[in-house]
Amino acid sequence: MGQQLIKEVNGVTKEKIHFIGGGQMAEAIIRACIANNTLSVNQISVSDINEARLQFLNTKYGVDTESSQEHNLSTADVIVVAVRPQDDLTTLGQIVQQFATASAAIVSIVAGVTNDQLAGYFGAERSIIRVIPNTLTDTGYGYSGVALNAYATRDQVEHFLLGFGKVQYLDEALMDVFTGFGVSGPNYIYYFIESLVDAGVLAGLPREQAWKVALENMMGSVAMLQQTGLHPRQLLDINNSPGGVGMHGLYELNNSDFAAGLQRSVLAAVKRTTELGVK
Repeated sequence: MGQQLIKEVNGVTKEKIHFIGGGQMAEAIIRACIANNTLSVNQISVSDINEARLQFLNTKYGVDTESSQEHNLSTADVIVVAVRPQDDLTTLGQIVQQFATASAAIVSIVAGVTNDQLAGYFGAERSIIRVIPNTLTDTGYGYSGVALNAYATRDQVEHFLLGFGKVQYLDEALMDVFTGFGVSGPNYIYYFIESLVDAGVLAGLPREQAWKVALENMMGSVAMLQQTGLHPRQLLDINNSPGGVGMHGLYELNNSDFAAGLQRSVLAAVKRTTELGVK
């Protein structure tokens, strides 16, 4: 099994994190880790083929974008592969194997590329951690899906991963499902809230007022589910009297095929995730 990589000085972690790729998701992770004080800027380095992007990350966050990739790889404890699946992973893997230490863990956020495939690029006996990052990194909410290979341990990366949200460890066979359901989940919530606000405006409320009511109802409903531990159906039964206003609204919503439409949307997202992985 992989050895623990987290270094501590007076209880503060000092691992070095190198990002290969400085795109939007890498930036979101960096931003959250710095904001949550789980990493300092001098622990983070980034390489990218886009010089303008590197300059932006250096100016905005103060992370190291100027040291050579060879140096950053040779000193990194965790190497975050944050490139596109269509990029040249073969050449990238050769560079990593040439310069990175044998103990450095690979954290991949490359969509659709499996741990077995990653091992073919970065080394068959290296610690490899496949991560599907959540898109709510700035909020402290949201789960990232994580699949470890046989050489990786949670201790190697958990501190880093918890810097940008919560973690669920999964059998890798469930990663596509997690992507289509969990990581894409905020899309469905955003769309529902937008539609609910529009419904309030359609009924006659000013948009600003409808917006505030919809958000408050969303947050309060989640809090009720968490605090009571009740099933949603139980709360629906409590909220709706026979023949009442709420039941008439729910009846019409049922006629719209809302539940099945949402389920089809999730299945379509899962299917597309699998297709991208094959490509």
